Amino acid sequence: MEHLRRLTLRDRQLLAWLAEHYVLSTDQIAEALFTSRRSARLRLATLHGIEAVSRFVDITTGDGQYLYALGPLGMLVHPTAYNDPDRPDARPPRSSIERTERIVGSRKLAHLLGTNQLFVDLVAHARGHQNVRLARWWSEQHATAAYAIAGIRPDAHGVWCVGDREVGFFLEHDNGTESLAVVLRKLRGYERLAQFGPRYPVLLRVPSRRREANLQRALAGVPTVMPIATGLHDEHPAGPAWTLASDTGPRRWLHELPSDHGPHHTATNPHRYTGDSDIS
Repeated sequence: MEHLRRLTLRDRQLLAWLAEHYVLSTDQIAEALFTSRRSARLRLATLHGIEAVSRFVDITTGDGQYLYALGPLGMLVHPTAYNDPDRPDARPPRSSIERTERIVGSRKLAHLLGTNQLFVDLVAHARGHQNVRLARWWSEQHATAAYAIAGIRPDAHGVWCVGDREVGFFLEHDNGTESLAVVLRKLRGYERLAQFGPRYPVLLRVPSRRREANLQRALAGVPTVMPIATGLHDEHPAGPAWTLASDTGPRRWLHELPSDHGPHHTATNPHRYTGDSDIS
């Protein structure tokens, strides 16, 4: 198809992200892939014109910017895209329009954008620094399937590399809508995973210092095999934004958090990070 030949490597990276992570805003795409918002808007208009992406107005923030999902051409490139953020086992959509409608109507839309923002910030940070990269960016569905044996459902999973430091992490993006008891129950699966898989920090990212303080108090004195770190939505995730529950001293940079890829065992730890970049 003629339009396929018009897709650049950057276009294909964007489509891969939309296939894996459902939705990105104009600002997120500009931050992660372009030098300016204007150049992003121009290229996105072209991609929309050739139906590589679909778009709709963001009603979650009220700022009126476009949110982007896969269009018909994008779904041709990624026929196995994740299709329903609310129902992982839902039947495949009949068209990109139906897929987009599921995303627009998802109760997780604001949560998806918040989760994706952390990774967009990391990608943008890496673009401006040498020997820094986001080597893995997996969605909730991808990470849940990969670590199904432990029964965890992280909002996302990543591997962040700075120099020779490789820090894997699981993200729990908290909007303050769940009780602390519900949040803490999510940690049980990570304890199971630590018995045979990676021991990555679980990042509990919360909207306010009060929420963080309450979480830290709840975690105080509770032994956990998996490192637990708290941070705030409005602090840059690459920087000194993380407080370990086991050490409430100075906040740590993401690459300073303890991390262990786990045993070299293909049966119990088949997705062990091997140093290759596999962000989707």
